[in-house]
This record gives sequence, C-alpha cells and structure tokens, in this order.
Amino acid sequence: MTEPNQDSAMPIDPDDAFQAVSNSRRRQVLLSLSQTDGVVSVSALAREIAAIENLIDPGEVSGEQRTTVYIALIQSHLGMLDDIGVIAYDERAKQVESTDVTKPVARHIREITSACYEP
Repeated sequence: MTEPNQDSAMPIDPDDAFQAVSNSRRRQVLLSLSQTDGVVSVSALAREIAAIENLIDPGEVSGEQRTTVYIALIQSHLGMLDDIGVIAYDERAKQVESTDVTKPVARHIREITSACYEP
C-alpha cells in the first residue's frame, strides 16, 4: 500500500469525509468556510447558500429563502459537520468557522466538481 500524498491528505476518517460531502448544502458550507477567515454567522451563511441555490444575488434573497436554509443548517448539517471535525460550530452563538480539515475537504470538492460533467 502506498503512502498518501501529504499535499492531499486529510486528517479525517474516510467515512466521515464521504458523509460530509454527501449533501449539497454541506458541500456549500465547506466551500464557503474554506474561503473565509474567522467566524461567520449562521444567518450570513444561510443567506449565501440561499443565493447560490436560487441563482440570485445575496441581497435579493427573501426572508423565506434564507429561513429555509437556516433551519436546515441548524437542524441537520452544522452539528454533524462539527461532530466529525470539518467545521467548528458554536450552537449557542449560532456561528461557524473553519478547522484544519475544512480547506483540504473543500479542495477535494472543487477537484471533483471540476472533473465532473454532464454528457
């Protein structure tokens, strides 16, 4: 068995990595946080993801669109991503930030996304 390339190695269990990237909203959380330094509010993250999902400018996101994403992030995604260590989620403050694992996982998401195409 060959040693993993240190440039592409991730300090995470493979099953956890696959679980983290198995949902489009979780992928978007990781991509967004990988491009941000510091803490981000869940509200701002929800607005960004709602804009991407609806193909609109973040300033055009309706309250309903933001709330739909916000609830899904709070109830389904952020806690799980925090549990496996790919993000840090402060449930009480409703804030998230990247960890050592966020950028490597996001890099792999970008590589897979750019390698895929629709025939």
